[in-house]
Amino acid sequence: MRNAPHVRQYLWYERCLLRCPLFKKNISGGGVWAVLAQEVNPPIGIDGLEWMLLTTVAVKQEKDAYERLEWYARRWGIECYHRIIKSGCRVESRQLESARRLCNALAIDMIIAWRIHYLTTLGQETPDVPCTVYFSDSEWKALTTFANKVKEPPDLPPSLNDAVRLLGKLGGHLGRRGDGHPGSEVLWRGMSRLADIEVAYELYTT
Repeated sequence: MRNAPHVRQYLWYERCLLRCPLFKKNISGGGVWAVLAQEVNPPIGIDGLEWMLLTTVAVKQEKDAYERLEWYARRWGIECYHRIIKSGCRVESRQLESARRLCNALAIDMIIAWRIHYLTTLGQETPDVPCTVYFSDSEWKALTTFANKVKEPPDLPPSLNDAVRLLGKLGGHLGRRGDGHPGSEVLWRGMSRLADIEVAYELYTT
């Protein structure tokens, strides 16, 4: 996997006609717009980035093509969000008696998944900000005392990066040099544990 470099790309766009298979005579062909983005002069030994996108949304000028690329660039974040809902919240295992109950449960799961995805993104993009941008006072104090095995939290809240790594350890992240940043599923498991730890911390300190 490559880091997020700045690259130069050629950009082409054109309207295309998709022909239906010959045995599907009752279906007519359809028009789509193709957008091709190719990296210029990629690093030696690395395949250049190349995206071929097909869309039913009109691409009539250059700014339209750039907008379609921006849409596609958001795909990874959307897939991560869906993975948290599926693997973390386990929505597919819900055994509820009515569609209404399922919708209510899904609404809660979507908020939880969004919060975990937001934390993952914040931790990677703004690691040096105080962890209070995300964690409540009782959350970060419970996290630091439990993870560091001390009775009193530090005077100042840790950075978001430090808090995320402590949370990752709760979720099973080993924190070795080559392990990288804790992922969304690990943070989901950590938040699940932290919820119980926070309750115990509040009972202990009140």
